[in-house]
Amino acid sequence: MTMRNATPLAVCAAVAVIVSAATAGVAGQQNAEPYTPPTTAWGDPDLQGVWNNNTVVPLQRPDQVGDRETLSDEEVAQRRQASSDLLFAEREGDTGFYNEFWFEYGLDSNRTSLITQPADGKLPALTPNAQQRADELMAVRMRSTVAPDHYLELSAYDRCISRGLPGAMMPGFYNHNYHILQTPDYVALVVEMIHDARIIPLDGRGHAPAGIQQWLGDSRGRWEGNTLVVETTNFTDKVDERGLFIPTVFATGENLRLVERFTRVSEDVIDYRFTVEDPTVFTGEWTAAIPFNRFEGTLFEYACHEGNYALPNMLAGARVAEAEANPD
Repeated sequence: MTMRNATPLAVCAAVAVIVSAATAGVAGQQNAEPYTPPTTAWGDPDLQGVWNNNTVVPLQRPDQVGDRETLSDEEVAQRRQASSDLLFAEREGDTGFYNEFWFEYGLDSNRTSLITQPADGKLPALTPNAQQRADELMAVRMRSTVAPDHYLELSAYDRCISRGLPGAMMPGFYNHNYHILQTPDYVALVVEMIHDARIIPLDGRGHAPAGIQQWLGDSRGRWEGNTLVVETTNFTDKVDERGLFIPTVFATGENLRLVERFTRVSEDVIDYRFTVEDPTVFTGEWTAAIPFNRFEGTLFEYACHEGNYALPNMLAGARVAEAEANPD
């Protein structure tokens, strides 16, 4: 966890100014001249800097809004308040989540979902095998929250290894900052949350052999006009989560093909979109759009578990509780 000097109040004060720019950029700036991004010394569009993608816009469109793609300003304010109440309202006998000081609301928009395709704003249905796996995983997770049998019952996120992809590129509750650096041959993308780092070659090389699998897959980038297109394959099956508890802990396993697009649409906004293709998990493709907004700051160390004592303590505590419940 890291500390920031920005409070929720300060973030909210910036929303009215910056969200209008983000919305105009993503919509294509219909009422303005097309934006021409700055370029690097070698002529590529310049995406460099520190960016933040936090928002309370949900991944999937809520049923109560029907087929609406956008909300009124009043409804956006109500959604933000509902998010605050859900996480931080006082409840008798409940110690609750982090207090609101630690939470980063980010920059809101009037969209009803991050998912843009399918048109209903919802994830495609899971395949039968994937649904069975999700049910089994849910049963394990529910048990492990009380008394885990083994450290492998806990997710890669719980163990501070990775959120996988596309999870590492999705918003959440804090630390969702991204530092992008470029050379003529590579784009480096450092993620503050769980200290993931991605090195993306631009030299046209092919993907690694299929047997070489990695936590964040094997990425290859190319420029299409002003857009950086990144295709990632070769994922490991050790990260298999689909937002069972935290919606933005999201990875589908070794058969995922992820296509990302980064387009700078204004001085302070990158239009970031990704498409998930995994026919072993979903019955169709899906795409999400998540604006990246310039962050005037730097990345901090993500000190997960403060020395990683949490997992052994959880396992030891579970064994003590079992022994006390079964003294014989």
